[in-house]
Amino acid sequence: MRIAVDAMGGDHAPRVVVEGAVRAARELPTTEVILVGRTPKIEPLLREFSDRTGRVRIEHAASVVHMGDSPVEALRRKGDTSIGRCAELAKAGEADAILSAGNTGAAVAAAALAMGTLKGIRKPGIAAPFPTMTGGQCVVIDVGANVKPKPEHLLDYGIMATEYVAAILGTPNPSVGLLNVGAEDAKGNELVKETHALFRASHLNFAGNVEGRDIFKGEVDAVVCDGFVGNVLLKVAEGVAEAVLGTIRNALMEKLIYRIGAGLCRPAFRRLGGELNSSAYGGAQLLGINGICIISHGSADSKAISNAIRVATELSDKHVNDRIVETARKLKSKTQAETVSA
Repeated sequence: MRIAVDAMGGDHAPRVVVEGAVRAARELPTTEVILVGRTPKIEPLLREFSDRTGRVRIEHAASVVHMGDSPVEALRRKGDTSIGRCAELAKAGEADAILSAGNTGAAVAAAALAMGTLKGIRKPGIAAPFPTMTGGQCVVIDVGANVKPKPEHLLDYGIMATEYVAAILGTPNPSVGLLNVGAEDAKGNELVKETHALFRASHLNFAGNVEGRDIFKGEVDAVVCDGFVGNVLLKVAEGVAEAVLGTIRNALMEKLIYRIGAGLCRPAFRRLGGELNSSAYGGAQLLGINGICIISHGSADSKAISNAIRVATELSDKHVNDRIVETARKLKSKTQAETVSA
C-alpha cells in the first residue's frame, strides 16, 4: 500500500504530518508513505522523527493551496501544488491513496479531476463517522463535497455509505436514513422529497427520514444529506463536543469533593474524550472517486494523520470501491428492468 500525503496541508503542517507519517510507517509494515511538499521543510523533520523503516520518502512540490484559496483556481494558477501532485501520483499508479489535512475543496477537486469517479457514481461525497450513544458509529455523507446535489447524487451517497459501513464497520445490511426536519414522509424541501422517492424504489435498507438527533442515538447506520447541511452538522457536532467536555471539566473543578469524584471517574472520562476526539477517526473519506482519498481536519495532530493512513489501508484491503461499483451496477440493472416491464 502506497499513500501520497500532502505534507504541507493543515494548520500544523508540515511537522505533525511528518510525525504522523513516520508513526504510521512503524505501525503498518506493508505501507509506504510519500510525503509530498517542499523538500527543504520536510527533510529536517524526517531526520528529527527518526524514520528507520525506509518506507517514507519525499516527493518535492513547490506550491501549496492555502485554506483561504479558491480551490480550483489555486490548483490551476499555482501549478505544482502538494495536493495536486498527490493526485497526479495516484493517477499515474505511483500511489494507491492520497491524504490531505489542507484545503478540503482543493483535495476534492484534485482527486476528482485526476482520478475520475467510479463507474455508476455521478458525484463523489465525503463520508464522516459520528459517535453514537450505543457506542457505535453512524456514517454521514455528504459533509462538504457537493453543496448543490441532485436527488440522483444523494441516492449514490446512500449506495456508497451502505457499502462503506458494511465493509469497514462490519454491519450486515446497514440501514440508511435521509436527513430531514421531521420523520414524516411528506416533510422536507423538493430535493429531499424527490430523493425519498428514489430511496423507496431502491433495494437499499432505507429507514426513511431521520432527524439530526437520531444520528447520535444510533437509530440508523448511515445518514444521507447535501454537503451544505452536512458540513454545518459536522462543525456543530465538533463544537458541541468541545463545549460539553469543557463544561464538565470546569464544573468538576469547583469543589474538592467534585475533584475527588472526578479522579475516581477518570477512566470513564478518558474513554469519553477518546470517543469524541476526531483524532481517533483520522479523517473523512471521499467516496465515489476511482481511488482512495482521505481528508483530515485542518487541526489534525500526528495521531490523526497516522490513523488516517490506517483508514486508507483498510479501504484498500476491504475493496470498498469494488463493492460500491457492484451495488451501483445492480441498482441500475434493477431500475432498467422495471422501466422495461412498465
